[in-house]
Amino acid sequence: MDWINGLFNIHSALQGVIIVSLVCAIGLGLGKIKFGGVSLGVAFVFFVGIAVGNFGFNIDTQMLNYCETFGLVLFVYTLGLHVGPNFFSSLLHEGKALNMWSLAVILLGTVMAIGLTYTLNIPMSDMVGILSGATTNTPALGAAQQALEHIGVSGGRAALATAVTYPLGVVGVIFAMIILRKFFVKPQDLEIKGSDEENHTYVGQYVVVNPAVIGKTIAEVSQGSHTKFIISRIWRDEEVILPQGTTKLENHDNLLVIANKDDVASMEILFGQTVRRDWNKEQIDWNNIDSNIESRIIVLTKHELNGKRLGQLQLRDIYGVNVSRVLRGDIKLLATQDLRLRYGDHLTVVGTPHAVDNAEHFLGNSIRTLNEPNLGNIFLGMILGLALGTIPFTLPGMDSPIRLGIAGGPIIMGILVGTFAPRLHMISYTTRSVSLMLRKLGLSLYLACIGLDAGKDFLDTVIRPEGLMWVGLGFLLTVLPIIIIALIALRTKKYDFGTICGILCGAMANPMALVYANDTTKGETSNISYATVYPLGMFIRVIIAQVLVMFFV
Repeated sequence: MDWINGLFNIHSALQGVIIVSLVCAIGLGLGKIKFGGVSLGVAFVFFVGIAVGNFGFNIDTQMLNYCETFGLVLFVYTLGLHVGPNFFSSLLHEGKALNMWSLAVILLGTVMAIGLTYTLNIPMSDMVGILSGATTNTPALGAAQQALEHIGVSGGRAALATAVTYPLGVVGVIFAMIILRKFFVKPQDLEIKGSDEENHTYVGQYVVVNPAVIGKTIAEVSQGSHTKFIISRIWRDEEVILPQGTTKLENHDNLLVIANKDDVASMEILFGQTVRRDWNKEQIDWNNIDSNIESRIIVLTKHELNGKRLGQLQLRDIYGVNVSRVLRGDIKLLATQDLRLRYGDHLTVVGTPHAVDNAEHFLGNSIRTLNEPNLGNIFLGMILGLALGTIPFTLPGMDSPIRLGIAGGPIIMGILVGTFAPRLHMISYTTRSVSLMLRKLGLSLYLACIGLDAGKDFLDTVIRPEGLMWVGLGFLLTVLPIIIIALIALRTKKYDFGTICGILCGAMANPMALVYANDTTKGETSNISYATVYPLGMFIRVIIAQVLVMFFV
């Protein structure tokens, strides 16, 4: 039986892979089981890691650190890459409000920590460690330890307090979301607020009766209007016309127009009369409307076209086709001439069958190519993210520099690459299945490692005289601010529960709870709100940790 003992107890690369894989396999299997109607999903890996670590199984420290770091970096970078294309539009619209809710969670927890310090006569050098563990923010602990050492105070007890409170800090966010879901969330709160925002376009039929546009070309009408629109078809008497920029509009022309939803009223004013027919139903067969006009969805898979503006392709002039809409992920965009195209965009192309065939050849439409993940760019992005995370930022009044760390740097780099890669003609596209697999793989490795690390000393630390008190205070600092702010946010009726969960997980820097939120809510709202508030929230917590030491120790 020596070979079995070697597989599980003798430190080696093989033993490390086996232990981590065992923890992940058992945790993912048990995570599918529902307890009281609730399943924890990948989050169960963390608990299995604690159990395995408590039973004495451990792996080499360097390998544990490597696996934990690699898993966390892989998860946060691919998450940033996933939400990047829509991040800045979300930030401009709701980002400020989302970050204010996140700051409310952070500030409430900080005020509670200060109050408990004086109420229970706990040294702030201990409390800052409890708060770091309760909010699962190891960069904040590092900043606090540096600040403590600067004033001649040991940071050992702060690290011990973080180690004790960290496990329940991870679990506490999930626990709070379960409580909210069971007792306070109504069925309408689970529905995505403004779910139609995925579709930014509206298809309408209009009759030209406005004398101001009769006799003018489509190009002239477009240039004279402040709104953007695409005319997909023109019905003139019994004739179907594929519109060009030089096509003149005549009295009583019937137009099929695609515009942004906010401009629907402007379209009626511009052309004169609206035809009351619903062209926005999913089941419309566009190719049966006109026998000589075909509407086809073509995928952009030519590398050299990535990052080019739609107008640069001159599809209307060269191929005689119109592009009416662009589907990017789950977002439908109006195909304006200044729209910058991305590898993997789905273009709705309208024209004669022969013209559409030619356009398809030009655009690529190779689904096989699309399914090949760009792993090289993912690794390159992770390198850049880690480099960004190590850059020191010195703030006025702070003796020690602040760094984004191994979590903050990669997620910000992922967002930047996901947003701006097409401008640099880089391919950042990954299929949804690849993105999901990489995120879950990274998170599983991370949770297995932090569980193993926490499990080996968990019981010994808890039975210390102050251990149970630290655990209780940490759990209180985790759960109470979340529940209070979440209840206030729910009362506003502005956000669905998924968005609120993302805010809470981002404010608490808790990727494991985010996965639970994704498994129990609809859509991508939790991911988007998490990525929106996480960078600022993590940065603020690092600053707060140093401020608490400077003013209260």
